[in-house]
Order: sequence, then C-alpha cells, then structure tokens
Amino acid sequence: MRQTELDAQWEALGLDADGLQVYEALLNRPEQPSRAALAQSLGLPVRRVAAALEQLAAHDFTRPAAGSALPQPVAPASALRALLHRHQARLLRRSAELEELTGAVDRISAQLMSTAQDPREIGIETVRGGPAIAERVAALLLSAREEVALIDRPPYASSQPDGMPTPLDMGAPVRRGARVRAIVDREGLSFHGRARGLNELAEQGVQIRLGADLPTKMFTVDRRITLLPPTDAADPTASALVVSDALLGNALVPLFDALWERAVPIGAAGPERISDVDRELLTMLSSGLKDEAIARRLDIHVHTVRRRITRLMHELNAQTRFQAGVQAAIRGWLLP
Repeated sequence: MRQTELDAQWEALGLDADGLQVYEALLNRPEQPSRAALAQSLGLPVRRVAAALEQLAAHDFTRPAAGSALPQPVAPASALRALLHRHQARLLRRSAELEELTGAVDRISAQLMSTAQDPREIGIETVRGGPAIAERVAALLLSAREEVALIDRPPYASSQPDGMPTPLDMGAPVRRGARVRAIVDREGLSFHGRARGLNELAEQGVQIRLGADLPTKMFTVDRRITLLPPTDAADPTASALVVSDALLGNALVPLFDALWERAVPIGAAGPERISDVDRELLTMLSSGLKDEAIARRLDIHVHTVRRRITRLMHELNAQTRFQAGVQAAIRGWLLP
C-alpha cells in the first residue's frame, strides 16, 4: 500500500499524519527515552510530538508506561479493531437519530398544518401540481446566494418521458459564488446517462455524494427555505411543502447534514488520469449495477466490461468490487 493511501485511510479514522509517524516510531523504535529524543529522531517539534501522543492515547493506540517513559504502543490489529467498533457504534446512533428526525418532520408538519388557519402565517406553503412545483424549484434556485442543498432520489416530481429528472441549472449558483451540495440516491444512477450528467455537474463545481435508501427528497436554499417534493411523482395533483418556519428548519437542515456526513464523497479530485468510459463504468459499478446492465449503458460487450473491471480492481488494489468502489471514491475516480 502506498504511503499516500495509508495517510488517507489513517485520516479517515480521525488521526493525522503526525500521529501515524509517532505511532510507527513507537512500534519500530521502542527504546526512545523521552519525548525530546523521539521528536529529534523524527525531525518534529516537541509540541507536535506531544500533541500526537495525546491523540494516540485518546484513541487507545497507546497505554501508559511506568514513570516518565514514553507510552507503550498497542498492537495495530487490536487498536484498529477497537477504533472501528467505536465508529460503527457512532454510525448506529446516528442512524437512530436520523429515524427520529425523519419522524419528527412528518409529525410536526402534520400538527402545524392541521391547527393553522393559514399555513403561510407559520411559514408553510403548499404548492400543487408538477409544473408549479418545478417553477418554484427554479425560482428558489435563482434566489440562492450562499448555499443550495439537495437530496435527490427517484421517483422524480418533474421528469422526462424516460423517467430521468428534468435538468436543473445547478451550476448557476456555483457561478454566483454559492456552495452547491447534492446527495444522490444510488438507485437514481440506474437511469441511462445519469452518471454522465453527474460528471457534468461536478465539472461545474457541484459537490456530489452517493447515499443509499435516502429517507426523503429535499431542496434547501441558504438554510432558510426548504421544499419537500411529493413522494408520488405520478400524481398530477400531488403537493409539495415549502417550509420557512424556524422550528421545521431546525429539523430539516440537520437531517441533510447527517445524511451528507454518511454519504460517500465522489467529487474529490485525484492526481491519477482515468478515461471517461472507465469513470462512468466505476460510477455505475458503485451503484450496484450488474455487468450486463453496465454493458448496455456503455454499448459495449459484457466481456469487455468484465475485463475492464478486472483491470481497474488491480489498479485500485481491491479484492472485491465493493472495495473497488470505495477506493475509486477516495481517489476521485468516480467524478472529476
């Protein structure tokens, strides 16, 4: 494994490069008598070594030693397994919080809508029908000054005949200096040309992450106005809620932030060069499409798809296709 890959995976666990360097020194050169001697051998300031030792102790990568000696390193396998278990526990707690937030949005919305004589007075407006919803989304997009946040999953409230969502000019707010983030459900990548469309958005500066089983669709502008599209896209009389009330906003914005944190980033740039075909192949592979479906999308033979997947897995040092998708996301190979 290359050092850059090790550094990236180490940082993904919440530890920095100094911590990795100090930990390796403790494993390989346990005879260092003091922090000053360790700092001198590594060519680092004592304060950075001290901070790294505190970080390692906080993550249980070291245990105290008798007297004033340097701490003893814990075996890497034991320390990493314990750290991963703690990460998994936090993810489980976060999942439970997401369920509560999603339920809270529905309950609060239903309660406020049932008791208010005019929902607009409490910051809730109903928009009925696909054309009206699409028009409101376009207007909100045009009004964005600081940030646009989108949760995107099928079925879509406004779609083309083939089921693809009607394109939005998500790059326009970026050109005005706003930050645009989108969480895309993996299921949506099954539409023909969808991965290529996401490539184009990423090239314009839109930050995109992949999620699975997203709980709702949502469109938020400047963290103050949120549009909740209808769940039944086929119903021409379906309604969307436009929410500007602070109480609901305090539930909806954290919902997006929590989903963004869990989603897989696919927009980071990487130093390696990769062809557009391989990039689209990896994007579809990470979405769970079968070889035959990928071959149809790329209009090539299924044997060619399998040969390319084998080659890419070798380049990514991946043992499974899942690992290949993760490594491609880390390197920025899914989107430029």
